[in-house]
Amino acid sequence: MVNEVDPIIGNWYRHLDKGQIFCVVAVDEDSALIEIQHFDGDLEEIEYTIWREIDLEPTGEPENWAGAMDVGEIDDLGTAVTDTAPGDWSAPLQEISAEDRQ
Repeated sequence: MVNEVDPIIGNWYRHLDKGQIFCVVAVDEDSALIEIQHFDGDLEEIEYTIWREIDLEPTGEPENWAGAMDVGEIDDLGTAVTDTAPGDWSAPLQEISAEDRQ
């Protein structure tokens, strides 16, 4: 069975036989190679001829794709986690004047 799914950089796909999901990270048309990154972070190169034989479908990105892409920790708001210096915790708050409240 030949699939008609084109490898698009940044898109996620599901290998239907294995249930694995992966992201296309590079496409080299000159050498006919597609580089993918599995959800667990492993990189793999696939030839175009093999790509066409794989039973796969496009899928959405996983909820927590950051681990697969080797991105630093992300908090619940989606921003990078930063360390707070101890002095920041004990620093006094900025005083609010009557003019600021109006």
